[in-house]
Amino acid sequence: MTLQQTISGTVQGLGFDLVETERSAGGLLRVTIDHPWSPGMARSLPVTVEDCERATRQLQYALEVEGVDYRRLEVSSPGIDRPLRHVQDFERFEGEVVDLVLKAPIGAAAAGQVAANRKKFRGVLQQTGIGWRIVWRDEPAAKPGQRVSAKRTPAPEQALDFALDELQSARLAPMVDFKGRVPRGGEAG
Repeated sequence: MTLQQTISGTVQGLGFDLVETERSAGGLLRVTIDHPWSPGMARSLPVTVEDCERATRQLQYALEVEGVDYRRLEVSSPGIDRPLRHVQDFERFEGEVVDLVLKAPIGAAAAGQVAANRKKFRGVLQQTGIGWRIVWRDEPAAKPGQRVSAKRTPAPEQALDFALDELQSARLAPMVDFKGRVPRGGEAG
């Protein structure tokens, strides 16, 4: 049995999904888990410290039985910048702000709307009938303390359709509001 199969089987046996497995120099084995999701369920049920502790104990036993060589095991939740890898991840987080990196620049397909060598995008993820789309506005960020006029016209909305095999990486965009304020037209979350 391979390392990936051992970890995946153990994590799924505990009722979690395996998000990511990473081996680093120095013998670190990092495992990221999340609660399973299916359409119609709430988007996010937080992974608790107790969940990670339970998974750690079970993985230690399984890895010892399989004779896997590692020095330190870390089990964690995906965090606020959760990677999106599978179709189900994209379905789960449709409507959320994501960061995408394309394998190749968009080139001539940009038709002058954005720089032809651009590969990175941050916007709202949407599903189309045949694939996926990211929608964004290239507005300059306001400087701290700067007041933005309500009369200012917003930048035009732009969209990019893409297929999952065109992506180098995709993650939820880390959106943190330390002051607890709700943005205009949005929800706190």
